[in-house]
Amino acid sequence: MTRKRRRLYMVLAAMSILAGAAALVLGALQSELTYFYSPTDLAAGSAPAGRSIRLGGLVEEGSVERLDDGVTTSFRVTDLTSSVPVTYRGLLPDLFREGQGVVTEGSLSADGAFVAREVLAKHDENYMPREVTDALKKSGQWRDPTEATE
Repeated sequence: MTRKRRRLYMVLAAMSILAGAAALVLGALQSELTYFYSPTDLAAGSAPAGRSIRLGGLVEEGSVERLDDGVTTSFRVTDLTSSVPVTYRGLLPDLFREGQGVVTEGSLSADGAFVAREVLAKHDENYMPREVTDALKKSGQWRDPTEATE
């Protein structure tokens, strides 16, 4: 075997090992990714049931309800086109309220309701999570909060 051929085999073996390692890393990361969906996406059935996803939109006016156990809250998240019922067990952020932007992380239950493990609320009157803004723009319902209303 010549030096050239031996070097070629070593390069091919190194590339094979590198490709295998990259495939393992990408496979591991794929199971950890959390995709963002809007209520319209969920209504269209494009989200996988039982997998961890993020749902974002506005908390629908008049939909927040504290359940009898004192810890569970149910509310609806809307993008002004569709809305999705959400249940959350735990303490809500101080800035959580109706009509404000919210991003929830959790999974869809078998009946189509969203069970949240985490609720993130916006931090001031001009901020809205980028995913929520994009979903509202996509649905044609976007209103720039920095513009003066008349």
